[in-house]
Formats: sequence, C-alpha cells, structure tokens
Amino acid sequence: MKLKHFLVPKKIQQWKAILREKGFKAMMKEMGWKVIALVIVFYLIRDTFLYIIIPFLIARGLLAD
Repeated sequence: MKLKHFLVPKKIQQWKAILREKGFKAMMKEMGWKVIALVIVFYLIRDTFLYIIIPFLIARGLLAD
C-alpha cells in the first residue's frame, strides 16, 4: 500500500472511487450536499490561514522590535 493511500481516510477514498467510476452526479446523489459543504469549509479554513493569519504573524514579528 502506498503511503498516500495510508494517509487518506477510507471515506474519502470511497468518495474518490465513486467520482472516478460514476461521475459527479452519482456522487452528489449518494453523498448529498455534505460533500459541497466539506469542500467550502476546507477552502475557507485554508484561505484564512494563507491570507489572514500568516501575514499577520509575519507583520507582527517584523514590527515587534
């Protein structure tokens, strides 16, 4: 088993398999809107770190002297 497959949860592996085999419509029928909500939350958290928290910490470190 590859390390990549070891790190990815089983549920997400199942979702990826459904997406590859049956397509996006079938995945939406089986999983519902929680897939869309999960993607939105993931990008919201990621972008918050990239564009707000990291620059704030960098600026705070530079201006603290």
